[in-house]
Amino acid sequence: MSQILDVVVPPRLGRRFRWLLSSSWSSNLGDGILLAAGPLLVASRTHDAFLVALAALLQWLPALLFALWAGALTDRLDRKRLIITVDSVRAAIVGLLALAVFADVASIWVVLVAMFVLGTAETFADNTSSTLVPMLVDRDDLALANSRIQAGFVTVNQLVGPPLGALLFAAGQALPFAADAVLVAAGALLVSRIALPPHRTEHTDTHIRHEIAEGLRWVRHHAAVRTLVLTILIFNVTFGAAWSVLVLYARERLGLGAIGFGLITTVGALGGLAGTFSYGWITQRISLANLMRVGLIIETLTHLCLALTTTPWVALLIFFVFGAHAFVWGTTSVTIRQRAVPTALQGRVGSVNLVGVYGGLVVGAGVGGLLAQRYGITAPFWFAFVGSAIFVVLIWHELRHVAHTDDQDAPAPA
Repeated sequence: MSQILDVVVPPRLGRRFRWLLSSSWSSNLGDGILLAAGPLLVASRTHDAFLVALAALLQWLPALLFALWAGALTDRLDRKRLIITVDSVRAAIVGLLALAVFADVASIWVVLVAMFVLGTAETFADNTSSTLVPMLVDRDDLALANSRIQAGFVTVNQLVGPPLGALLFAAGQALPFAADAVLVAAGALLVSRIALPPHRTEHTDTHIRHEIAEGLRWVRHHAAVRTLVLTILIFNVTFGAAWSVLVLYARERLGLGAIGFGLITTVGALGGLAGTFSYGWITQRISLANLMRVGLIIETLTHLCLALTTTPWVALLIFFVFGAHAFVWGTTSVTIRQRAVPTALQGRVGSVNLVGVYGGLVVGAGVGGLLAQRYGITAPFWFAFVGSAIFVVLIWHELRHVAHTDDQDAPAPA
C-alpha cells in the first residue's frame, strides 16, 4: 500500500501536501455528489425553466460578485484558518439543507438561497485552496503537484461523484446532502493538519479596495499572467457559448437520449484520466508555452468538428480528446501562474483569474442561447470555432511570455 501511495504522491512532495491532497479529494467528492443531486433537487421542486436556469446562475454569480474580495482576504488573513472556517460554513449549510429536505420543508426558494450561499462559500474556499500548493512544494514540483490535484478532481468530482449522488438521491433525497456535509467537514479537518509558512500581509491598515487594485495592477503589468487571464476569458466565452446548449446538441444533432448525454461527461472524464497519466511524460518533452499553443489549437478544432459531425461515436471521441486537453490545459495554466506570482499576491491574482473564468462562461452562455435560438443548434459551435481561431492568431506570439516564466526566479517555499 505504501508503494502505491509513493507512486501516486511521491515522497518528495512532502507530508503536508499529502494532507492537502486528501482534503482536496474529499471536498471534490462531496462537490461531485452535488453535481447530480443539486439539479435533481431543483427539478423535484419546480418545473419552471426559469427557476431551473436561475439555480445554475446563482452558483456562478458569487464568483463574479465576490472573487476579488475573496482574493484580497486570502492574502490578508491566515489561509488555513480561512479555509477551515469557510468549509465549516459549507458543511453547516449543506447539513441544514439535508435536514430541511428530510423534514420536507425545503421549498424551491430555500434551495435557491442555499445554492447562492454555497456558491459564495466555494468562491472563497477554492480561491484560497489554490494558493497553498506553491507554499508546500518546490517550484520544480508544481506541475506534478497540480496534476495530482487535477487528477483527484477528474476522478472523484467528474467520474465517481455524479453517479453516486444520483444513486443516493434515489435512495433518499436528503442522503446526498448529508454525505456532502460529512465530506466537506472531513476536508476542513484534513487542512487543519497542515502547518503553513508565514504568509499574511504585514500591513493590513490599507483599505481592502486598495489591495484589490494592487492585484489588478500586478496582473496588468505581468505579461505571462496577463496573457493567461485574457486567454481564459476569451476561450471561456467561446466554450460557454457552445457548451451552454450541449444537452440540446446531444439530443437534436446526435440523437442521444439521457443516458447518451451522460456518456459525454463520462467520456470527457476518461480523457482527463488519460491526460493525468501522460502529463509527466508530456511536460518533459514539450515546453509549457508550446503545450498551451497545442491546447488552444485542440480546443478550436473541437468546436469545428462538433459543428460538422452528426455521428455519436465520432462526437464521443472528440469529447475524449477534449477531456484530456482540458486536464492538461488546466494543470499547465495553474502551474504557470503559481510559478510567476509572489506568495503575498497569490490570492488576489487567483481571484482575477476566477473572474475571467466565470465572466467568460456567463457571457458565452448568453451568446450561445441567442445564437441557437435564432440560427440553429450548431450556430454556437461555429461561433466558438471562428472566435477561437481568430483569438489564437492574435495571441500566438504573446504566448512567448509564458515561455519566459520558466526562466524567472520565484520565491521558494519556506
